[in-house]
Amino acid sequence: MAGNRPFGVTLVAIIAWLNGLWQILVGIFSILPGGTSIWAGPFIIVFGILTIIVSFGLFGGRNWARILTAILFALNLLGALTLLFGGQFWQGIGGAILPLIGLILLFSQKANAFFRS
Repeated sequence: MAGNRPFGVTLVAIIAWLNGLWQILVGIFSILPGGTSIWAGPFIIVFGILTIIVSFGLFGGRNWARILTAILFALNLLGALTLLFGGQFWQGIGGAILPLIGLILLFSQKANAFFRS
């Protein structure tokens, strides 16, 4: 990429990487004895690995990674809205904050110029 990566894009990439790591840990703990779901665990692990791969794409300024991250954040927002309107107000608000900030940062003027270069 020509030009420097904006701080907002770096921040989103770090958040995505940490989120992928968290998903892998959740997936591992869910398949361990006493875990919540032996069936969902492997899918959560794969999703976490894919999220980390996408985060590396963001670090590298790849537009495909920005698009996939935006899709993931939009899905997270939908999940947060279901919590919000399902009677879990604070969980919904909490679940919406990072994806909303991420979307704003991914499509800021500086980020748009960075991904176009």
